[in-house]
Amino acid sequence: MAYLDFVSGLHTSTKRNYIQRVVEHDKSQCAEMATKFGKDYWDGDRKYGYGGYKYDGRWRKVADAMVKHYGIKPGDKILDVGCGKGFLLYEFTQSVPGVEVAGIDISSYAIENSKPEIKSSLQVSNATSLPFASMTFDFIVSVTTLHNLFNYELFDALKEIERVGKKNKYLLIESYRTEEEKTNLLYWQLTCRTFYTPKEWEWFFKQAGYTGDYGAIYFEGGPN
Repeated sequence: MAYLDFVSGLHTSTKRNYIQRVVEHDKSQCAEMATKFGKDYWDGDRKYGYGGYKYDGRWRKVADAMVKHYGIKPGDKILDVGCGKGFLLYEFTQSVPGVEVAGIDISSYAIENSKPEIKSSLQVSNATSLPFASMTFDFIVSVTTLHNLFNYELFDALKEIERVGKKNKYLLIESYRTEEEKTNLLYWQLTCRTFYTPKEWEWFFKQAGYTGDYGAIYFEGGPN
């Protein structure tokens, strides 16, 4: 297991007002709406989630970096667990023409409004029970998804990822290293169920038998 960073540049390019999220609106009501993972979460007001999740090509650099690191080649099968609208999977098909992609997400809205070019490769499903045969995929990726599960669900999801994958896997989760980052995460998040430090995540990965790599995003800076 290795700690790898493919996404921090993308994450830090977005400015966030942590305090605003907890004082301008009823955050509990916003979180209740967000956890439905419907239109409000993806394409509604920013207080409910993304505030409009549109394709803009930003995930191409991430896909290219993963392709290079893991040696992904034409014919390889890639699974995205928590694929959302499929933007990262689409970029894999552009980075390496000839790869086969598949994605699952709990949000039927995201799948219905996914990238048209790969929509037929996506389906509504839960990470705790992946609808694929064992050892199907050459590479499995999951970006900012697994922290949305309760710990008992997380264990099952990790074991499922191990089951359907052959070797290379990469998980990206939200985490914290300091009390400031923990406070910012609690202020900003809407859908997280598990709040772990990197060492706790590593402990959980080992308990579940996860053998892939992982990375984390942190909510740095003062709560401005």
